[in-house]
This record gives sequence, C-alpha cells and structure tokens, in this order.
Amino acid sequence: MSTIKVIAIGKKHESWITEGIDRYSKRLRTPWSLEWVLLPHSAREGIAARSEETERIMNKLNDRDYVMLLDERGKLLDSPTLSRHLEDAQQSARQIVLIIGGAYGVDEALTARADLVWSLSPLVFPHQLVRLILAEQLYRAQEIALGNPYHHE
Repeated sequence: MSTIKVIAIGKKHESWITEGIDRYSKRLRTPWSLEWVLLPHSAREGIAARSEETERIMNKLNDRDYVMLLDERGKLLDSPTLSRHLEDAQQSARQIVLIIGGAYGVDEALTARADLVWSLSPLVFPHQLVRLILAEQLYRAQEIALGNPYHHE
C-alpha cells in the first residue's frame, strides 16, 4: 500500500507551516504517511490559470487513483466519516490522492474526476493553512481508525 499523496498548487511550505505539517506527519504510519507534490502557480490569471493548473494536476493522476478534491463547496465530513472514507479507499488498494487547487479553483473536468469533493469548512482558508489543517485531519483519521484516544466524541 502506498502513502497518501497530496497534490497542491502553490509555493513551498512557509517555515511555520512546515513545522506543523512535520509534527503531524512524523506521527503518521504507513499507509497514512504523506507525500507532498507541490506544483507552481500559473503565471496566468482567472480561467486561464485555472485551466493550466487543472491540466498539470490531471497529468499527475492515474485512472485508478481515489481522488479527494478539497473545495469549500464540497461535502462537509466529520472526522470519523473522513476516517472511514480513507480506510475504504485504502482497503480497495487504490492510491489516495488529495488535491488542493489554486486560487482560481479547478476546472469542472477535475471536479467530475474526483471520487469525493470534500469541504473542510464553508469558510475559505489560505492554501498554506489548508495544508496544515489537512495534515492534522489525516493524523486524526489515522488515530480514529486505530481506535486511539486522540479524537474525542
């Protein structure tokens, strides 16, 4: 089983984000460990940027990947439900790929390709902060799956 891959549009992690991501990543155990693929922002703007970034993301996907697209218009999940989604995908022997699009979002083709469009919140967060929240939520999902006491109901 492979690690969970996160494809994100944007620059490398700021130092304080790296510290937080490292904190949770070090606690993750295969198959919950993370691989980050950071793709640069497009030099274009608006629809042209969205199209270019979407194409670069799509080129990183395989047909069998279980794709979870983070989008504020997606489905809200509580932590136990997220944990179950990830466990089910892992048990199906599919590579889990989480996607954080750029500032202009992603094209409909990528939204349609996603197995799950997931919203962390109806609020919009800076992309760097989303990465940190995602790392913590993946750690939380792992602990729920293992029956450890990190998450309290």
